[in-house]
Amino acid sequence: MNFLRYVLEASQVVQLVLLILVFFSVFSWAIIFYKRKTIKTAFSQSDKFLRAFRRSKNLAEVNDAARKYQGSPLVSLFQVGFKELSYLSRSNPSNYLNPVKLESLNRVLTKASNAEISRLEKMMSFLATTGSVTPFIGLFGTVWGIMDTFIKIEIFRSASLTAVAPGIAEALIATAAGLFAAIPAVIAYNHFLHRIKDLITRMEDFSLEFLNIAERLYGA
Repeated sequence: MNFLRYVLEASQVVQLVLLILVFFSVFSWAIIFYKRKTIKTAFSQSDKFLRAFRRSKNLAEVNDAARKYQGSPLVSLFQVGFKELSYLSRSNPSNYLNPVKLESLNRVLTKASNAEISRLEKMMSFLATTGSVTPFIGLFGTVWGIMDTFIKIEIFRSASLTAVAPGIAEALIATAAGLFAAIPAVIAYNHFLHRIKDLITRMEDFSLEFLNIAERLYGA
């Protein structure tokens, strides 16, 4: 109750600071839950897709199985690569992929990989911004609360606890709110960044594996 009273009695500037910090905190937590679900799905479905990919007898069979694992970034790479490989095979009566066409296939896979990386990194910048900006926003509220305290001391000509307590309280609340918004965002950003790097490595490995299979099937 004292906490709410201090917030309601705080100056309008500090209340605005707290409102901004609440926005950053709520939105960053929404992103954290969304990214956690998305990345977890990407890993689990990638594992399942890789098992299906490696035990299938041909690429057409893999293409049918891939429809069940749309949450995996590897599926997007495979579907784009399979489509390009089918096009190159139809346009080449000899069923032979020369180095130029293999390079074309590699470019298609790279482009698809970049698109998946962009999708995985979507909204990560907001977490980084929250982690770096909100402590300073909270510090601004702290400085303003302390300034307000000194002004009240001058007005009331008293440095008693009754006079200075509200200003100090709102200053400390602003500091705590800034840290409350920043710390989870920084932890989540670092964690998700590490997981995304693992997925990028998997995509790079899968692209090489797909190119090797294409070269064995349609190479000289």
